[in-house]
Amino acid sequence: MLPPRRFPALSDAGLLIGRVAIGVMFAAHGWKKFADQGHSEVAAGFDELGIPLPEVSAAFTTYVELLGGIALIIGLMIPLVAVLHAVNMAGAFYYVHMDQGFFLDKGGYEYVMVLFAASLLLAGTGAGRFSLDGVIWGRRRDESTPERETIPA
Repeated sequence: MLPPRRFPALSDAGLLIGRVAIGVMFAAHGWKKFADQGHSEVAAGFDELGIPLPEVSAAFTTYVELLGGIALIIGLMIPLVAVLHAVNMAGAFYYVHMDQGFFLDKGGYEYVMVLFAASLLLAGTGAGRFSLDGVIWGRRRDESTPERETIPA
């Protein structure tokens, strides 16, 4: 059995900071696709890149980035939203960045790789206590989870 975390608020604060930063990045990219480019322009760009079902892919990408980014910021449905972001980044890697090398300045996948990894990290850890998920599910988990033994330091 693992000992309890000594400073659980620090982990929750780290999840909050990471979630908000990543959420802002995703939401900004989704907003750009939604408001600046529009669905038809995004779909046309996806078609040029050879992305299958460009109309569907454009809608998926736009709304996962925009609404999923907002969900990350507020901490709502994080495991599901984070998996959707990871799928989105896997597609971006495969269809756009994989053949461009590692570095971002040459169109490479370093940024996509970080967002993919961060998304999987959030999918596995959840949102933390400082989130809507923590408010909604925190009490139920506290009531149903037996207390851990405290191991003296």
